Amino acid sequence: MLVGPTASGKSGLAVALARAYAAAGRPAEVVNADSMLVYRGMDVGTAKPSALERAGVVHHLVDVLDVTETATVAQFQALARAAVADCLARGVVPVLVGGSALYVRAVVDAFEFPGTDPVVRGRLERELEELGPEALHARLAERDPAAASRIERANGRRVVRALEVVELTGRPYAAELPERRYALPDVVQIGLDVPRPVLDERIRARVDAMWAAGLVDEVRRLADHGLRDGVTASRALGYRQVLAFLDGETDEASAREATVVGTRRFARRQDSWFRKDERITWLAHDRPDLVEAALVLAGPEGRGRPAA
Repeated sequence: MLVGPTASGKSGLAVALARAYAAAGRPAEVVNADSMLVYRGMDVGTAKPSALERAGVVHHLVDVLDVTETATVAQFQALARAAVADCLARGVVPVLVGGSALYVRAVVDAFEFPGTDPVVRGRLERELEELGPEALHARLAERDPAAASRIERANGRRVVRALEVVELTGRPYAAELPERRYALPDVVQIGLDVPRPVLDERIRARVDAMWAAGLVDEVRRLADHGLRDGVTASRALGYRQVLAFLDGETDEASAREATVVGTRRFARRQDSWFRKDERITWLAHDRPDLVEAALVLAGPEGRGRPAA
């Protein structure tokens, strides 16, 4: 499992690691654990690996949903675990890669999700539409301060889910996060360590590259295919800001800068959450022998280093 903040180089390392296994006679495939790479057409703004970059390496859970569909963590867990099971059944090393601690934990850890109630969910979603995410976030802060501190104010989908769990269970949403205990066999977690100043510059360079590659045109095209109706896709970093520009709520330069700032903030939260997991072994993102070092940690079978 390769983890780390956005723009740290996870996707490239995943492909390089899979190719290294193949060169050693051990087939390997990449299993995406990023919530936005599942969407068809969301290519530029997600820095989705191109067909050329993925050449020769099978990628699971990429381009499997339309932007109008909603990808819940529970659904993603089922899909990702099925992909991992399929790899293992065929004798293939699954190389999981993702930047969201919640999605990563949902896949590899013993992680059960509280039920949902369509009536409660529908009411909260209507309130989200009428009052906005900040009002609901303030309500969550009163009922469950710990959960509110973990959820971005603008992330209405997660705010609604937290309020739903609190209402249905009578317990804090934060209490639903289980202890760190692997549900999958022989998990090896490797994190990419990037100094904050370097990561900040990489993020700005990435956003600049996205704009140059046509992010605005991509969002405009997806908007014509229902992006605004997508509960998950429309809130993705970059896409949300460009939609605001296209809707006349801001200018393009401000949307671009807001994407940089929002992505940096998100990367800090990613790094903070991963750092809490002592099972992760961190490698410097720029070490010259990065692939070799990751291969040593993962082991010849992808199950960790053999016992001495």
